[in-house]
Amino acid sequence: MLENCKTAKERWGGVSEIIDRWLEERQEMLVQYCALSGLSEDLSDVQRGEKLRSFCQILVDYVSAGHFEVYDQLIKEGREFDDADALQEASKLYDVVDKTTEKLLDFNDKYLETDDLTALTPDLSQLGEALEIRFSAEDRLIAVLHTAHKDLVS
Repeated sequence: MLENCKTAKERWGGVSEIIDRWLEERQEMLVQYCALSGLSEDLSDVQRGEKLRSFCQILVDYVSAGHFEVYDQLIKEGREFDDADALQEASKLYDVVDKTTEKLLDFNDKYLETDDLTALTPDLSQLGEALEIRFSAEDRLIAVLHTAHKDLVS
């Protein structure tokens, strides 16, 4: 079942490290999101723009790591453990995550192309709603595709 590895721990133990790094990046993104949301109007547009660009960079990094590293590893793990129920649920959860991706990237694209920050507050509010939906689906993905197999990996 776990070809070319002596134990499940050798094969999937590293996934926990990938997830941990990714969740740390998510935490940093949330810190920057909250700071950006709480920026006072006393800051210049240049200062607000710098903080916004920094946030957008970590947002895109987070989304990319999820799509190109974390989700793939989770799906591979579910397949290796032949967990059909988890894979079926993961497919539905991935659809939820995928719908939020467009919103997150649209936010990034909008603020990379403009210095007009007049709509930033409502845009951040909508972004926060999308992030909340995404985080819930991602946490469930981790639970059904990785945490569920924890005893088999250790």
